[in-house]
Amino acid sequence: MASVRNAGWLALLLPAALLGGALIGQYGFGLYPCEMCMWQRWPHLAAIILAFLALILRSGPVSRLLVLAAAIAIMVSGLIGGFHAGVEYGWWEGLTSCATNIPAGGNMLDSIMNAPLVRCDVAPWSLFGISLAGYNFLLSISGAILILVMLAGPRKDADHV
Repeated sequence: MASVRNAGWLALLLPAALLGGALIGQYGFGLYPCEMCMWQRWPHLAAIILAFLALILRSGPVSRLLVLAAAIAIMVSGLIGGFHAGVEYGWWEGLTSCATNIPAGGNMLDSIMNAPLVRCDVAPWSLFGISLAGYNFLLSISGAILILVMLAGPRKDADHV
């Protein structure tokens, strides 16, 4: 039997793992994010905060509502990832222009000229033909659906969060 507590843990750990993976890719392997990549990170951060609050509260309808909100935030990130993957695969045009990461301080012109250009329509990495945005879509949507199914389970465990 699924409980609100288990759903809360999934709502905390899934976006934490996805956000952590994105940060490792960025800072460890030089996979700089484009603007749409950054859009996907914000709902994950919101989900982490909401799920953390739900786990702290431990019981009642407020905890269930916070986990539900976290699942919705995870789904939003997944939908943005699906849209971004479609842009990368050339299925449709994106909403943004290219982005760059310019460090603060120093000579601004040199920073601009030497900054890596990050295009939203080019996947910087893929595995089995699926980009990072595609994996975010698959994992986030699947995880959000699983959390919703867990929340829809018997209400008797709701008090034992």
